[in-house]
Amino acid sequence: MVEVDRFWTRWPSREGLEHDADSRPRRLLAGLGRLALLTTVCWGTFSDGRYSGWAVVAEVAGLVAAVVLVVGFLRACRQQRPVPAYALAAGLSATAWLANAGHAYLLADVLWYGLAVTALIRLPPGPALVTAGASLGSYAAVSWAGTLSVATTCGGLLLLGYLLRLDVEARGTARRLLVQERTARAAEAESAALAERARIAREIHDVLAHSLSAQLVHLEAARLMLDAGTDRAQVRERVVAARRMAQDGLAETRQALSALRGEFTPVGDYLVELTGRERSEFRVAGMPRPLTAEVGLAVRRTAQEALTNVRKHAPGARCTVELRYLPEEVELEVRDEAAGRAGAPGGLAASGGGYGLLGMRERAELLGGSLLAGPHEGGWRVLLRVPT
Repeated sequence: MVEVDRFWTRWPSREGLEHDADSRPRRLLAGLGRLALLTTVCWGTFSDGRYSGWAVVAEVAGLVAAVVLVVGFLRACRQQRPVPAYALAAGLSATAWLANAGHAYLLADVLWYGLAVTALIRLPPGPALVTAGASLGSYAAVSWAGTLSVATTCGGLLLLGYLLRLDVEARGTARRLLVQERTARAAEAESAALAERARIAREIHDVLAHSLSAQLVHLEAARLMLDAGTDRAQVRERVVAARRMAQDGLAETRQALSALRGEFTPVGDYLVELTGRERSEFRVAGMPRPLTAEVGLAVRRTAQEALTNVRKHAPGARCTVELRYLPEEVELEVRDEAAGRAGAPGGLAASGGGYGLLGMRERAELLGGSLLAGPHEGGWRVLLRVPT
C-alpha cells in the first residue's frame, strides 16, 4: 500500500528533465519550436481582425500572462514544488477559459492541450491525471467539433503525454546509470592505483629486506671472525661480500621496477645466475613458458629468501633449487640437506628480522598460491606453488 501511495505522489525523474548543457542543436531546435508555436498562436488570434481598440490590448495582455504562467509552471515543475505548480496549473486553466470567452479559441485550445501534456510529463501521476482530465474536459465542453473528433484528440494527447513521460523516465534511468558507471570507473581506477602503489611498495620492501638481510649475514660473519682473531684477508672478503650485496640490492631495486613494467629477464635465466652465485644445484622440470610479472617476481623473491636462509642457518649445506612448470601452475622447491640443522647456524642465525617466510607466504597467497616451509628428510624445504 505504501508503494502504491508513493507511485501516485512521486515526481518524475529530475535527471530525465535535464537537458544536456553541451547540446547546442537541441537547444536551438527547442527555441525555434517555441517561437513557431508563439507565432502561430499570435497569427491565429489577431490575423482575422476581429479585435480592435482595447480588445487588442486585452488580448495581448492575456497572451503575455499566459506566457508568464507557462514559464512559471515549467520552472515550478522542474524544481518539484507542488503548491506553486498546482496553483500555476489552475491559473493556466483559468486563462484558457478567459481566452475562450474572449473568442481567442486557438490560444485556449493550445493552453489546454499544452497543460494536459505537460502535466502528464512533469507532475506526479495522481495530480497529472487530475490536471490533464480537467484540461481536456474543458476543451471537450466548449469544442464545436464532433464527439469522435474530440475523443480522438483527447485520446491522442493522453497517449502523447504518457509516451513522453516514459521517455523522461527512461532518460532519467540512463543518466543515473551513467553517473553510477562513471563513479564505479573512478573508484576502480583509484583502487587500481592504490593496488599498484601497494605492489610497488611490497616489491621495494622485499628487495631491501633481502639485501639488508644478506648484508647483515656477511657483516655478522665478519664480526665473529674479528672476535675469533681470524686472518684479516678472510674478514676483508666478508666485508667485500657485504658491499657487493649492497650493490646487488640497488640493482635488484631497478630490476623490480622494470619487472613491474614487464621488462625483466626470464625466471629460468635469473635462477641460473642466482644458483651459480650461491653454488647451488638448479634443475628445471616441464616445458618452460613465460610467466606474468607478479608470478615471476614471486618465484625470484622466494628463491632469494630461501637461499639467504640457507646461508644464514646452514652455511656450507648442499642446496638444490628446482623449478617445475605444471599445466596450471608453477612450483619452486628449494631444499638443503644439512644434517643436524638445528645446531648448524651458530652465530649467524641471530641476524635478520625473521619476517622472510611470512613475507613469502603473503606474496604467494595474494596470487592465489601457497607456500610450505619446514623440515624435510634431515634438512629444510621451501615449496612455492603459484597458479599461472
